[in-house]
Amino acid sequence: MLGGGVLLRFGANLSRYSTRGNQRHFVGVIGGNEVIISPDFTALKHMNGSFRSFAVGVFVRNKEHLNIGTIGHVDHGKTTLTAALTKICSAAGVGEYTPYDAIDKAPEERKRGITICATHVEYETEKRHYGHVDCPGHADYVKNMISGAAQMDGAILVVSAPDGPMPQTREHILLAKQIGVPRLVVYLNKLDLVEDSELLELVELEIRELLSEYKYDGDSTPIVKGSATKALNDDPASVQSIKDLLKACDDFLATPERKADLPLLMAVDDVLSIPGKGTVATGRIEQGKIKPGDNVEIVGGKKVGKKSVCVGLEMFRKTLSEGIAGDQVGVLLKGVKKDEIFRGYVVSAPGKYSCHDSFEADVYILTFEEGGRKNAFVSNYRPQAFIRTGDISCSVHLPEDVQMAAPGDSLHCTINLLHPMPIHEGLRFALREGGKTVASGIISKIVS
Repeated sequence: MLGGGVLLRFGANLSRYSTRGNQRHFVGVIGGNEVIISPDFTALKHMNGSFRSFAVGVFVRNKEHLNIGTIGHVDHGKTTLTAALTKICSAAGVGEYTPYDAIDKAPEERKRGITICATHVEYETEKRHYGHVDCPGHADYVKNMISGAAQMDGAILVVSAPDGPMPQTREHILLAKQIGVPRLVVYLNKLDLVEDSELLELVELEIRELLSEYKYDGDSTPIVKGSATKALNDDPASVQSIKDLLKACDDFLATPERKADLPLLMAVDDVLSIPGKGTVATGRIEQGKIKPGDNVEIVGGKKVGKKSVCVGLEMFRKTLSEGIAGDQVGVLLKGVKKDEIFRGYVVSAPGKYSCHDSFEADVYILTFEEGGRKNAFVSNYRPQAFIRTGDISCSVHLPEDVQMAAPGDSLHCTINLLHPMPIHEGLRFALREGGKTVASGIISKIVS
């Protein structure tokens, strides 16, 4: 007998058994298609063999969708808060609880007690469906944070109440602004460890000043105080703080205008090779739409893109009939090997986008107080350029009449990339060196 929970989990009518080798499979219908379901309920296959999927159920689009995430300094409680958000939503009957260990699931993350790679979970309020990315705070993994933040429509800045803003707090705010995250909500965590109310007021004031420094609305940004750990342990006041945070997200984080009518563009943040299935590229759809059967082009690394076909779509391990701008999806690509597509590439409408390796840009050099360099640099400076979800070595060439670029300077320069990347005029980027963000800029002209 199959329990009702399994039926709901798949959204399927399971009708009979099918014996394959020495294993018994279930046969049923999902979305009008007859499928074979493996005994462990992780692998599906259409009876015609056209598509394999590890999706569990079908994604139902019945609410406004928003991509948000947690950012902030290492060990301030981002992953604990993420787990608490899913638990409180689950208790309210919307979404499933994702425990801490399921978010920090890599062995190295558990061993070190920090998040290394950005991790995706989902939860819902009465108003919205949220796709949530838990970004790493450790300085060594900021490039993974950039990749995660590039997928966000808004973010939750987590700050430890007893510690206050720390180096990665400042850097994450800077990067969120540079990448284009329009609004932040603040969760002042570990409230149970603070006894001095005056200290709490000073920390809140410092946070608001920091937000204003990076052109966020420090005066009106909601700051919710609580303890994520105690919320996980069902402390009533802490649970209420999570509910208040969810309401602040619903009310303060605006849904951006989705560019669904433009040609498809999805920045790749990860690539998976699934046995018996093929290559899956994951990422947030910046603009346009995509559905199984659509022709696409993989653009990146070379001047000429690689043509492919989308043969399957998933979102949060659920089958998706169509992905639209704003969705964080996995795209199953036909005839593409894992070594032919990398983070930083884009999946796009055929013939609409191209790669370039040289551009002119308007660049601002961060001061030391902003987390940047102490000293000036000269022409042919070689930092790493962070563009969308990718990072690449580059060389920065100053104008002929400029001998050096000092911290605090704004200037127009030419940047050459080590290899071609999918870029266009108006695209924002960051320059990093030695674990620091040293400059931010916007592409003004494509050279080649």
